[in-house]
Amino acid sequence: MRVGIVTESFLPQINGVTNSVLRVLEFLESQGHQAMVIAPESNGGPSEYHGHRIKRVPAIPIQSLLPIGLPIAMPTRKLEYLLDGFAPDVLHLASPFALGGYTARVAKRLHIPTVSIYQTDLAGFASHYGATIAGNSLRKIVGKIHSSTNRTLAPSTSACQELLSQGVSNVHLWRRGVNTTLFNPMQRSLELRTSWSAEKKLIVGYVGRIANEKRLSDLAVLDRDPRIQLVLVGDGPARVKLAKELPNAIFAGFQSGAELAAHYASFDLFIHPGPNETFCQAVQEALSSGVPCIVPTTGGPADLVTTQATGYILHTDRPESLLAAVNHFIERDDRDEMGLMARHSVVERTWGKVNNQLLDHYRAVIAEGVTENEKGVA
Repeated sequence: MRVGIVTESFLPQINGVTNSVLRVLEFLESQGHQAMVIAPESNGGPSEYHGHRIKRVPAIPIQSLLPIGLPIAMPTRKLEYLLDGFAPDVLHLASPFALGGYTARVAKRLHIPTVSIYQTDLAGFASHYGATIAGNSLRKIVGKIHSSTNRTLAPSTSACQELLSQGVSNVHLWRRGVNTTLFNPMQRSLELRTSWSAEKKLIVGYVGRIANEKRLSDLAVLDRDPRIQLVLVGDGPARVKLAKELPNAIFAGFQSGAELAAHYASFDLFIHPGPNETFCQAVQEALSSGVPCIVPTTGGPADLVTTQATGYILHTDRPESLLAAVNHFIERDDRDEMGLMARHSVVERTWGKVNNQLLDHYRAVIAEGVTENEKGVA
């Protein structure tokens, strides 16, 4: 199978969209399929990945429009030439916006079936920053883009419902995989925990972008509690601001690979307060590491957690609710069992399994396209 992957974000940028595309590319190579990636221009980006070619198109940054640090690729005829030359059997549109939307139109002209992946809640981010009108416009644009593709895959029930409410049809649930070998409880590090004073405090950790839309300032009630040590892993534009708002927190910086796995496994409790996550891979990686999670009532993370079994689902923007959940966890005598249940809840959700599901979606839209062409001939 020849798969064209058009993504709004790729290496050297590291984020949820990029990581998902990398896992798909690795899987396609392992199964003997051929892919070509089309992504925005970026300094230092590779020209191939796992044997798949990476092609770039011109892009501009949109930091002034949405503070999430993504470039916007410019529609160009080069894209049509690339697709025509590669002749893909199917197009995979990763979190489509400007580049993906343009590609969907080109694909219709070239009669190439498309699978779009809903992954970034741009409208939610815009609304969080006070741009309500922009958020409403983005919601309509994103809905229109996904409606123009043959099939949309969304990572959570809340994301599916959001798309359906926008009039997008043919939406299917497609969750993300997790590397259960890398992220596992055996990575727990006594050295890290000692450096965090774990013998005296409960370690509550976060992994992700250090940015305002993640609502990390809501953790101030935990930062003030002398029984708790906050550890924030990641980097981002709100680092300096949050250091003032959370003066007792440890900012561990960006981590990856085995070091990241050790940080996850060394937490006692994980929290992700961002209300606009369509899935939240960090929560799944924490669960795989045997760490119970606190997540908000909105967005995709609520799909991943079972209250008081693998964590807590609550209004993380309410200090009294957040502190009550942590107090409940501190007082439990079955915390080890919670960790085991957290691990068990995701241990079968490997990237191999979910990417085999993706191949089934590819085959389905290809088959539908063949059927439509036969009808046209008839």
